[in-house]
Amino acid sequence: MPLFGNTFSPKKTPPRKCASLSNLHLLDRSTREIELGLEYGIPTMNLAGQSLKFENGQWVAESGSFTGDRREMQRLRKRNQQLEEENNLLRLKVDILLDMLSETMAKTHLMEEELEELKNRSRQRK
Repeated sequence: MPLFGNTFSPKKTPPRKCASLSNLHLLDRSTREIELGLEYGIPTMNLAGQSLKFENGQWVAESGSFTGDRREMQRLRKRNQQLEEENNLLRLKVDILLDMLSETMAKTHLMEEELEELKNRSRQRK
């Protein structure tokens, strides 16, 4: 007998009921698909009044549902192109600056080595 007694004594769980009360598992596949809604079709969504559908891995505007201004889209495309060009230019500038920095650091390192060599020569003469 344990010193403090057996305080942990779980109760027995009641037996489980039938796994499924539905008889849908007895139906054939086509009836189940109709009943359970397994035919999803093309996914669609509505954003800011524009209806979009998912086709071939991309969201495409449904025909006739575009309510936006075409001039606005052209302006946004032009702005996007400008930003991409600016981004490319800035990347090129960063690459050039990194090359210049590497070159300057290499020259500095060589000068420091020459300075150390001159200091060592002057010490040897004394």
